[in-house]
Amino acid sequence: MKKILILLQKEFIQVFRNKTILPIIFVLPIVQLLILANAATQEMKNIKLALIDFDNSSESRSLVNAFGHSKFYSLIPVRGGVEKAVELIDLGEADAVLVIPEHFGENLVEGTPVNVQLMLNAINITAAALTQGYTSGIIQGYTSSISIQSSNIIPTKQSVRHWYNPDLNYKLYMVPGILVILVTIVGMFLTAINIVREKELGTIEQVNVTPIKPYQFIVGKLVPFWIIALFELSFGLIIAKLVFNLTIVGSTPLLFGFAAIYLLVALGLGLILSTSASNQQQVMFMAFFFMIVFLMLSGLFTPTESMPKWAQWFNTINPLYYFMKVNRMLILKGSDFGNLRESFISISLMAIAVLSFAILRYNKKSA
Repeated sequence: MKKILILLQKEFIQVFRNKTILPIIFVLPIVQLLILANAATQEMKNIKLALIDFDNSSESRSLVNAFGHSKFYSLIPVRGGVEKAVELIDLGEADAVLVIPEHFGENLVEGTPVNVQLMLNAINITAAALTQGYTSGIIQGYTSSISIQSSNIIPTKQSVRHWYNPDLNYKLYMVPGILVILVTIVGMFLTAINIVREKELGTIEQVNVTPIKPYQFIVGKLVPFWIIALFELSFGLIIAKLVFNLTIVGSTPLLFGFAAIYLLVALGLGLILSTSASNQQQVMFMAFFFMIVFLMLSGLFTPTESMPKWAQWFNTINPLYYFMKVNRMLILKGSDFGNLRESFISISLMAIAVLSFAILRYNKKSA
């Protein structure tokens, strides 16, 4: 135990002397949360909509006003034909074109089907889909109101309540995911870089010839970054509360308990990468590759349920998927251990497997 404490003391001194690691530990959480939480959003707030009104009736002008009153649209009136509007899309000056046909108002009042044409710039399919949804919603809402007025039908009121995120604030959805990235970078990247750096300096060979046992070396190397990563999670949650008013609905001890187990996986992966690389450039490339694959399939931006079957199967061995899921369920939904039992079991088994393999591989490399 005394040897482990000496190793821990040595590692903490070494970490805080490293001018490269310190900015990652203290600056990274602020940068990630303040910039990524605001930039990484799927909300559409400035849709440039070109309008062509061939009808020019009171009904068509009312429809145009409905778009003008929406905070999502910047309207571009077009004087000319459809070709002129398409040219605006080609030049990137418009995201969508709405063409209101002749006799729009007359047909709408009479109850005759009306065809309104919507042309979208679909290079960004997510933006195009959201624009289509917003636009269709406004058109349907307006045409329904006209139909109700003309036929004296009593409208049916609809009450909608959004659970867990009442204001549909996309930042509250993104921040728990960004915290996962933050903890993973500290756990996996810094562990791998720290050990490889000792390889480059030759100090790890000096440690290998000492009477220190392999498990003592592993504990001494991994525990400091395990503590630092948990500190980063606490720091990130405090920033999220102060800046984004993000409140942990669920159990905080349960959140940190899962994070502690998850970090064993991340630290183990960092150790495996460090034994497979001979310098810091190699370990960074390998860590970046695995991080991108795990991250893109974790559900950070898109629901995992919408992914292909092979991707959903892959997520059974994707540690970021489990932490992303648990983080959001605990922070936003307030789930208890019963709802998260399967994730706890899966990440625990993964931690045992990854750490065991990492220790065995280290022994092999150092023999």
